[in-house]
Amino acid sequence: MASFPDSVNENDLGKAKFIGELLVPVAPFDQKSGREAWTVAFAPNGSYFAWSQGHRIVRLIPWTKCLNSFSVDHGEEDTNALSPRHLSRQSSNGGQVVPAAGQPPEHTIDCGDIVWGLAFGSSVPEKHSRCVNIEWHRFKFGQDQLLLATGLNNGRIKIWDVYTGKLLLNLMDHTDVVRDLTFAPDGSLMLVSASRDKTLRVWDLKDDGNMVKVLRGHQNWVYCSSFSPDSSILCSVGAGKSVFLWNMDKFTLIRKLEGHHHDVVSCEFSPDGALLATASYDTRVIVWDHHKATILLELGHLFPPPSPIFAGGANDRWVRSVSFCPDGRHIASVTDDRLVRFWSIEERAPLAIASVSNGLCCAFSAQGSVLAAGTRDGSVHFWECPRSIASLQHMCRMALRRVMSTQQVEALAIPALLCDYLTYKVI
Repeated sequence: MASFPDSVNENDLGKAKFIGELLVPVAPFDQKSGREAWTVAFAPNGSYFAWSQGHRIVRLIPWTKCLNSFSVDHGEEDTNALSPRHLSRQSSNGGQVVPAAGQPPEHTIDCGDIVWGLAFGSSVPEKHSRCVNIEWHRFKFGQDQLLLATGLNNGRIKIWDVYTGKLLLNLMDHTDVVRDLTFAPDGSLMLVSASRDKTLRVWDLKDDGNMVKVLRGHQNWVYCSSFSPDSSILCSVGAGKSVFLWNMDKFTLIRKLEGHHHDVVSCEFSPDGALLATASYDTRVIVWDHHKATILLELGHLFPPPSPIFAGGANDRWVRSVSFCPDGRHIASVTDDRLVRFWSIEERAPLAIASVSNGLCCAFSAQGSVLAAGTRDGSVHFWECPRSIASLQHMCRMALRRVMSTQQVEALAIPALLCDYLTYKVI
């Protein structure tokens, strides 16, 4: 069994440029269990990077500091005596690192239990709480507010102030592991938590963290959830073959997408909201037109692909995580075959690959130039995303698809080829 189709020579694939890593201190007799970096996250404004480095600890580091240490902007070797590796070890030993004048502080946060989910949330004052009957609130989040939500093994969700490292809220309602967290991108501070208790819960942090709704429908663990860019749709996936789509204005189930042959473990919308990528243990990433519930592209990680009845047997090729690049043209996937793949939505073979042992999760930086991947030993590895100049056609397509669904595009009086392009049927 191969990781690539016969038409692709692995030696001919590009190698993604490795730019650095963040390591964790290893204590004597350290147990492997509990060290996993189950999640990594970038702040929406690009100011911070956070990762769960195992053993209850979350690290918050200014992203510019990482970039400076990796020298990613200029592609030069680091002339500082502190290489990225040594810098990482030094800054991960616990405690708050005193920043230089004018620099945002680093934080080491002990969450009290194993951390499974992380999410940054930023506030827009114009987005008010949905709770209109209460005039007084404990928190009044300003324009520059940046929060970090952590989902824990005991079912709790803790909300932290990123700039001070202080605990603000402790949300308690889940009865099992909080596996994933996601904030609505519109600045409303609506938070959705996905749990092993088979539910998704919607929280309103502008209403002091009160729970708004419980979304039920999954028959097993819920692994991941993701908002569409306009915050109107939520995708959720879990221990099952279905992909759930929810209307977040009415909190109702829109439809289920059927096409995977094994548990679906990761999902993310494209930046324009036109596409949805889902990753599964069936060794595939599927790119959907979720408006019409159709499959546009399948990205295989095992060849020949396993038949549906044996899709659960290739457990050394399970896809663990998928992430859409902010440029709308690239996708990254992390798989148990010890590879990270960078894909183009216009190709069925990877543009570039990179080696990573025991990868668990991945996320692109806010600008999309860097991919971070967390591993089972608590470390994080960084690569540059393959770069190319987006065509004017693609930029226009993204601008249009941000405000129009597939059905609305198909209703336009335009040539069929242009309609196919705008609806991504030509990828």
